[in-house]
Amino acid sequence: MVTINPAFAELGGYPLARLQDLANELRVDGGPLHDFSIGDPDEPTPDFIRQALVDGLGPVSRYPTAAGKRSVRVAIAGWLERRHGVTVDPDTNVLPSAGSKEAIFHLPFAVVDPAGPKRRVVWGDPGYPVYDRGTLFAGGRSHPVTLTAERGWRLELAELPNDVLAETCIAWVNYPHNPTGATADLDYYRRQLDVAREHDILLCSDECYQEIWFDHPQPSALEVCADGDLTNLLAFVSLSKRSGMTGYRAGGMIGDPELIRRLKLLRPNLGTAAQDFVQDAAVAAYGDQTHVDERRAVFQAKREVILGFLDDAGIEVSGSDATFYVWFRAPGGDDAAYAEALLLERIVASPGRSFGPAGTGWIRLALVPTVEGCRAAVIRWRDAIEAGRLPG
Repeated sequence: MVTINPAFAELGGYPLARLQDLANELRVDGGPLHDFSIGDPDEPTPDFIRQALVDGLGPVSRYPTAAGKRSVRVAIAGWLERRHGVTVDPDTNVLPSAGSKEAIFHLPFAVVDPAGPKRRVVWGDPGYPVYDRGTLFAGGRSHPVTLTAERGWRLELAELPNDVLAETCIAWVNYPHNPTGATADLDYYRRQLDVAREHDILLCSDECYQEIWFDHPQPSALEVCADGDLTNLLAFVSLSKRSGMTGYRAGGMIGDPELIRRLKLLRPNLGTAAQDFVQDAAVAAYGDQTHVDERRAVFQAKREVILGFLDDAGIEVSGSDATFYVWFRAPGGDDAAYAEALLLERIVASPGRSFGPAGTGWIRLALVPTVEGCRAAVIRWRDAIEAGRLPG
C-alpha cells in the first residue's frame, strides 16, 4: 500500500468544504437558499478590474515569475503608503502571491525546521484553519492558544510561558479577526512585535479583512515599523475581500527582507505564482479606493440588517466590529445543533467549532447574500423562532 503523509491523519476534512457540500445539496431543488457560510460575497467584481484582466491577456502565454511583475509590487507598495503611511521597497519587501491562503499555507515551509528546537507555530483558537494545516504539512508543531470573548478575542504573546516562546518560530495574529470580527490597535501590534523580536519569532499578521471596517480604519502591523525596520514581521494582504476578487487569487506578502528573499527561493518550487493578467487586474484594484469604500458601504448595510435582527431576538453578539462576519452565541449552547436547525430553514451558517475547539458554542455568519437576501433570511429566521422551530 502507498504510504501517506501522517499529517492527513490529523486533518479530517476541511470543515468549511463540508458546509459548501450541504449547501449545494439544498440548491438542487431550486428553492431559495440563504448561504452565510463561506466568505465569498455575491457583489460583482468592479468592471474596471475585469477589463484590466482582459486587457492583460496577450497573444502569447508566458510562465509568471515567483517574484511577480514589478508593476504589481509597486502598486502594493503605493497602496500601503497611501493607506497606512508606510514606505517599503517593492523589490526587497514585497512579494505577490496567488491569494493569501496559499501564501499562509506555504510560509512554514520556508521557516520551520522539522528537526530543530524551534518548530512550534502559535495561532489563536478560534481561527483560520490554514495556520494549523500549513504547520502540520511543513513538519512543525501547531500550538493553538484559546481566545475568549472576555479578552476581546486577542492573542497576547507575552502571556505564553517562556518555554513555549523559546520553541516558537512563527506566531500568527489576524485582525480584523476571522471568525469573530474582533479588532486590534497599534499598541497591540507593538506588544506582539516586541515579544517576537525578544524571542526570535516571526510575527505574521494576516490582514485579509483589513479594509472592511465600520467605525474607524483598521491599522496594519507594519505601521509600528516607522523606523523602516521590518525584521521579524510579515503582513499578508489580499484583494479577495477588499475588491471582490476571490476567484482571481491575488494577494501579497510585505515585510522582513530576509524572509522575502527566502520566499523568493522557495516559491518557484511550488508553482503558485499569480498569472500576469491577474497581476494586471491587481494593479488596477490597488490603484483605486472608490470601489473599496462602496463595497464597505454595502457590507455596512448588510451588517445593520443582521445585527438589528439578532438584537431584537435577544441573541448575544461578540466581536463583530469589522470584517463581513457576525459572531454570535448559539441559542441553546450547541453551535452544531443550531447550525443544523438553521439548515432546515434553508439558512447556512458556520458552527464555531469549525474554527477550533474554542469556537464551540458560537456561530459565524458571513455577510455573503445581497442586502435583500439578508432581509429575506431574517424574515425566515424570525418566523422559525416565533413558530418554535428555533430557540430564540
